Amino acid sequence: MRVVLAFNDAFNRHDVEGMMRLMSDDCRFENTEPAPDGTVYEGKEAVTQFWQRFFQQSPEAQIEIEEIFGLGKRCIMRWRYEWLGADDQPGYVRGVDIFRVEDELIREKLSYVKG
Repeated sequence: MRVVLAFNDAFNRHDVEGMMRLMSDDCRFENTEPAPDGTVYEGKEAVTQFWQRFFQQSPEAQIEIEEIFGLGKRCIMRWRYEWLGADDQPGYVRGVDIFRVEDELIREKLSYVKG
């Protein structure tokens, strides 16, 4: 859980470099969009590029952890993702991430959202 908590702290600072230090070279990230399966990004370069674009498009993005627990190499995190829309109106969705952590690095981040 410690690695995932540090990853979320870096996310909330929009620190892509800090986030990627916590991910393995062969990491895999499954985004929530487009429905129903999302887009898969594989490897550190592809995942880095995703996060750079993400924060450019959503400069107010924040993740509030609602619940987190770990079991072996897996960590489950329920979250609330908040942003400001183009009209400066706040928005949010809730979801869950399933992480696989090995050798103190995130190898997999599978994201799911309600709605």
